[in-house]
Amino acid sequence: MVAFLGPNGAGKTTTLDMVMGLTEPSAGTVTINGTTPRRAVDAGQIAAVTQTGGLLNDVTVIDHVRLFAHLFGYGPDRVREVMAQTGIAGIAKRKTQACSGGEKQRLKFALALVPDPELLILDEPTTGMDVGARRDFWADIHRQATGGRTVLFATHYLEEADEYADRVVVIVRGKIVADGTTAAVRGLVSGRTVTAQFDSPEAAQAAVTTLGDLAAQAQVQGPQAVIHTAASDAVVRSLLAGTGAHDILVASVGLEDAFLELTERSGS
Repeated sequence: MVAFLGPNGAGKTTTLDMVMGLTEPSAGTVTINGTTPRRAVDAGQIAAVTQTGGLLNDVTVIDHVRLFAHLFGYGPDRVREVMAQTGIAGIAKRKTQACSGGEKQRLKFALALVPDPELLILDEPTTGMDVGARRDFWADIHRQATGGRTVLFATHYLEEADEYADRVVVIVRGKIVADGTTAAVRGLVSGRTVTAQFDSPEAAQAAVTTLGDLAAQAQVQGPQAVIHTAASDAVVRSLLAGTGAHDILVASVGLEDAFLELTERSGS
């Protein structure tokens, strides 16, 4: 599972469009399994779940799946299989105009699975889903990946990338600025976050004041202090030296912090 991240205008959608054969690169080439994207799509090697569009309002859920199955030479067994896999068998006879945003995304997911693609592309796939639907959707996607399918997804929900991606690629202005595991991308950004609890907000504020330049950034949230620093050991020693700090937690920066610093560093 590969997360494709970047700020607005970085080139994520353009890149995905080229991979899917929807647009041609202005320079260079794109190949999928040694062939062109268009041929790979026609052969069912690539499929996509897009953020918007692609469905007919007056057509039922099952008829959408039947149509796609027919286009790729599959019969009723494949229709039943993908509908069961994606959890839409219960809304088979519902017209798509009556489906919720999450149900429409699941229908698109089913359509993408019909040709049994090797590469599944997701472009902001959980837009319009509530928290529970998003969790269930990613559980299904993860099962597809563990079954041997490659999943490439672009998302604005960085917690999705942090939790589900095996690899993260960050682009800024069409250039790759980071490529590796989530831990490796986090490691490109120096510093850690130190969180400490105090008996009162005043005690937390006083402790932060004593840190001086050791804290690159500090926030007091009630009786809790959150300190970003490149010298976490020194910060912890200072907090333990009579400030009343307790329940101290030291953590590496999150993917969101790393993403923001990488994009700012690259001039976005």
